[in-house]
Amino acid sequence: MATVEECRRALEELSAKMGRAEGDTRKAAQLDRSLSCRVTDLDVTFSGQLRDGALHDIDTEPRSDKAQIRLTMTGDDLVALVAGDLDFAAAWAKGRVKLEASLKDLLVLRKLL
Repeated sequence: MATVEECRRALEELSAKMGRAEGDTRKAAQLDRSLSCRVTDLDVTFSGQLRDGALHDIDTEPRSDKAQIRLTMTGDDLVALVAGDLDFAAAWAKGRVKLEASLKDLLVLRKLL
């Protein structure tokens, strides 16, 4: 089972990957949205801000507002997704990953995920 620190590192790696993205993926990473990632098996939610092609201010402190983009998964799935060992579409189709966002954001995010 992944630890809180491993999940934090995975999110930091995701941020770095987004910063290196090119083309349509880079456009998708340029969204300016609040983001949360609930890690179910650790009962922790990471919150941050997606902007300028990276995740900023990642922390586990609860935020009063509901994030515009919300992910839910286990810690192992988060680590596997970022490492490229788990396909997002397959994990989403099987219910292992949940993604909640506006329709407009979902259309943009499909290029990123």
